[in-house]
Amino acid sequence: MSDNKKQAILVELTTAYWMEMETVMNYVCNSVNLDGVRAEEVKNALATDVQEELGHAQTLARRIRELGGTVPGSLAFLATQQMLQPPAESTDVLSVIKGVIDAEDAAVRQYNKIIKLCDGVDYVTQDLCITALAGEETHCREFKGFLAGYER
Repeated sequence: MSDNKKQAILVELTTAYWMEMETVMNYVCNSVNLDGVRAEEVKNALATDVQEELGHAQTLARRIRELGGTVPGSLAFLATQQMLQPPAESTDVLSVIKGVIDAEDAAVRQYNKIIKLCDGVDYVTQDLCITALAGEETHCREFKGFLAGYER
C-alpha cells in the first residue's frame, strides 16, 4: 500500500478511535446521570454498551499501531458529540436517546468511509471496520426502538 493511502487510513482510524472514546465517556455519564422510572432500561443499555465501545477503541488503537501510527493521548482529544451531552434535566431520557442515535449514525458513517477507503488495499482494517460497523448498527437499531417507544 502506498504511504499516502496508509496515511489516509491512519487519519480515519484515529478519527474513529476518538469517536469511540468520546462515546464511552458520554455513555458512562448518561448511564449514571439519568433519573426516573422510564430511564432504567436506557441506563442499563448504555452501561452495557460502554464495554463494546471501549473494545472498538482498543481494537482501533491496536490497528493504528500495527500500521505504524501512534495512538494519540488525551491532549489531542477534541469533543464533538454535542447531542450526547448529559441533559440539563436528569429525567430528559428522550434527548439522550436521540443523542445516542446521532452518535451511532456518525460511527456508521465513519466505519463505512474507512471500509471504502480500504477496499482493495487493506483487508485487515476493512474487516475490523466491518465487524465494528455491525455493532454500531445494532446499537442504533436498539435506540431507535427506544425512540419509537417514547414517541408513542
